[in-house]
Amino acid sequence: MRLTTVALLATTTLAAAGCSDTTIGHAVFAQSAAPTASVERGKYLVTLGGCGDCHTPLKMGPQGPSPDLDRALSGHPEQMGALRAPRLEPPFLWAGAATNTAFAGPWGISYAANLTPDQNTGLGIWTEEMFVKALRTGKHMPTSRPILPPMPWQGVGQATDDDLKAIYAYLRTVKPITNHVPDAQIASQD
Repeated sequence: MRLTTVALLATTTLAAAGCSDTTIGHAVFAQSAAPTASVERGKYLVTLGGCGDCHTPLKMGPQGPSPDLDRALSGHPEQMGALRAPRLEPPFLWAGAATNTAFAGPWGISYAANLTPDQNTGLGIWTEEMFVKALRTGKHMPTSRPILPPMPWQGVGQATDDDLKAIYAYLRTVKPITNHVPDAQIASQD
């Protein structure tokens, strides 16, 4: 838990220091109907919660790293593939990829998931119940492997049912992006 807190604080600090773009959490609404109050609430919560800080890859621009809004909320870029674990020596407890979508630490290597409603690579097949349960239990899909650091599921899971359902509703409206995120590489517990 302490390592998760350190990783989360470090990630938040890095994101805040490197990204002054206030659109980091915003994704593009689908071209369909006008957003409902629940979808608007979800957009607000995704933005406030900084979901895009890890789930939207960074790209290098003239002012330094900035969110790649063409790939908003699509997770770790599949073009990068799975990464090799870096050598972590004190004082480093964890390391992050330049895109801010892959993280290595004692847990192994975790990759930010594709939160877009793509049917094959994102949340497209997830039901609202699955989404809420995953954030409450810390289990991916919500019965398999643990959700790994630095994802702050412990805090997000404390949100009300209405807020988690609003987040889900909003994520269903963003542009679907096909992006195969590598499977997590869980460290052996020897």
